[in-house]
Amino acid sequence: MKMKLKWVLWPLAILILLPSAYLLYTYQSIKSTAEQMYEERQPSPVTPTFTYGGERTKTGENITKDTDAFTVLVLGVDQRPHDRGRSDVMILMAVNPTKGAVLMFNIPRDTRTDIVGYGTVDKINHAYAFGGIPMSVSTVENFLQFPIDYYIKVDMEGFSSIVDSLGGVTVNNRMKFEYGGYNFDQGQLNLNGSEALAFSRMRFEDPKGDLGRNVRQREVLEGILDKALRVSTVFKLETLLNQIGSSVKTDISFEEMKQLLTEYRHHIGKVEQVEIAGYGQRINGIWYFIVGDKEREDIITTLREYME
Repeated sequence: MKMKLKWVLWPLAILILLPSAYLLYTYQSIKSTAEQMYEERQPSPVTPTFTYGGERTKTGENITKDTDAFTVLVLGVDQRPHDRGRSDVMILMAVNPTKGAVLMFNIPRDTRTDIVGYGTVDKINHAYAFGGIPMSVSTVENFLQFPIDYYIKVDMEGFSSIVDSLGGVTVNNRMKFEYGGYNFDQGQLNLNGSEALAFSRMRFEDPKGDLGRNVRQREVLEGILDKALRVSTVFKLETLLNQIGSSVKTDISFEEMKQLLTEYRHHIGKVEQVEIAGYGQRINGIWYFIVGDKEREDIITTLREYME
């Protein structure tokens, strides 16, 4: 009788332990990949001075509970040989669970502003070339007069793999155009990685130029967010992180990633988009996007009110 019981218990033990062992292995694999993506933000040589609600606001605050509001600066970087490259995409995401939404807007890459820590006025995307992530974050903080809690840096050449790893993205295209060998009809489109990259890069055929491209970039990012928030199993997360790990750097830790996926996504129901107003102007032979004092104050007020 004991021998029969033993032969019954061993298969049962294997059936119980093997899945547990695989889950542990998968968890460790995800953690390892997330830790490779993690890149602690280095302090800027100069800390921007700004106030919020009449008091100095701290930067880089970690989320502690699923109702904490926080900001994320997404930088799309074109890496170049022997050169740090430029941040050709700068999108600010303000996440406020109590509002159940994400506020998203581009900071036009040609925006003329003070480059914090470099002592010059230049295009805002040059901050990355001058001082990498620290100078980019500090310059954006100074421009928006609001702290940036996290950053996500995406290598644009690896961008398509991110979209493919999510099974593509859905966007609403406002105008028909051709670019990069692809035809994009007006209306709702389902794009793979290479299509999404081409879709987000076209600007010269767009009547709104960079501003039109900014709209398409936000459409793609919104599609990525929608898919990423639907990642429901540890197995899908492992595949996703393995495919995007080499293309992404962020100061969001593994523990915070878990919290965002398990707690925050249930509070986020929509994405709201706004646009920074301005105009183009050539100064000393260089083309800039000029954000006037009134327009800048408007976006600062919108951001502050959204995060309250």
